[in-house]
Amino acid sequence: MGRRALLIGGAAVVAGGAGAAWVGTRNMGSMGEYDASVAQLRSVLSAQPALTDLVRYATLAPNGHNTQPWRFRFSEGKIDILPDIARRTPVVDPDDHHLFVSLGGAAENLALAGAARGRPGEVIFTPGGLGGIAFAYGEAPPASSALFDAIPVRQSTRADYDGRSVSVVDLNALATAAQIPGVDVLLVTDRSKIDQVRDLVIQGNTKQLEDAAFVRELKSWIRFNPLQAMSSGDGLFSVASGNPPLPTWLGSTMFDATFKPKAENDKYASQLNTSAGIAVFVGEREDRDHWTRVGRSSQRFALQATALGLKCSYINQPVEVAGLRPELASLIGMAGRRPDLIMRFGYGPTLPYSARRPASLVSA
Repeated sequence: MGRRALLIGGAAVVAGGAGAAWVGTRNMGSMGEYDASVAQLRSVLSAQPALTDLVRYATLAPNGHNTQPWRFRFSEGKIDILPDIARRTPVVDPDDHHLFVSLGGAAENLALAGAARGRPGEVIFTPGGLGGIAFAYGEAPPASSALFDAIPVRQSTRADYDGRSVSVVDLNALATAAQIPGVDVLLVTDRSKIDQVRDLVIQGNTKQLEDAAFVRELKSWIRFNPLQAMSSGDGLFSVASGNPPLPTWLGSTMFDATFKPKAENDKYASQLNTSAGIAVFVGEREDRDHWTRVGRSSQRFALQATALGLKCSYINQPVEVAGLRPELASLIGMAGRRPDLIMRFGYGPTLPYSARRPASLVSA
């Protein structure tokens, strides 16, 4: 569910001549190494995968700040997906809403991968303790799908799109794919309403960036160069948002100097102005069960979009800033409900993929 598009400037802005070349390459790793590492984690699932390989596909789901807040536990005929509380983001996500949405996205990937490799099953929310999800599976002939095929290709593309509209046929396909009981999905393609959502995004973004605790939490999850991203296997890789790789110390300094509301707001305005539409996901109730359902629905939407050649990214400021939720709910005709997620979509470029931790580190 990461939705931050970071702009931290280029090395040429802060250093000149040979110095710029030196700080731009030393101890940062290479994009070739990074791309090879990511490609291995996103390789096509084998015909008879081990359970840990199914988990690898599950971890390719989107998640807030790419914290990957999940643990997978194996037992006979079942895989549990449990919250990893150590990877909470309490400032942006104080009630763990995004955390449980992330678990839902992972569960949907797991269900699609299981069905495609002869282990179909049911996704069940488990309310005991901290809560989690159980994927109880059996055996059946493999049943692949376009959504399964899209799992290793999907990405949150935080860039300008080309402004083209999406056909009614494809909009219907998106809405159909996202159908999960207990979740309403509202597609907004009217330009005036998109502009109103844009204004809410800018209001929310401004409020968040004026909060020093929010900025510190966000910065702690940014990875400024290939080596840092590969070493951690998590976080927001700045290059995936179109920025140049920088040494960690320099990236941190540039972040502090340039990550300001006006520049970020201008970027979000441009991204929304070039998007074909917006999808808003609303659970029937405000509880962890329905948050996981929202995660499943939004992941199905994103996978269908990928299968149709579309790109997506999250713009969740109006749902993260509680004071903006009522206005957003009224705008989409859901007054009195809590909007859960906002996703922009359209036709756009492919950017570097984000890293993931190996399945062996998140499962037992």
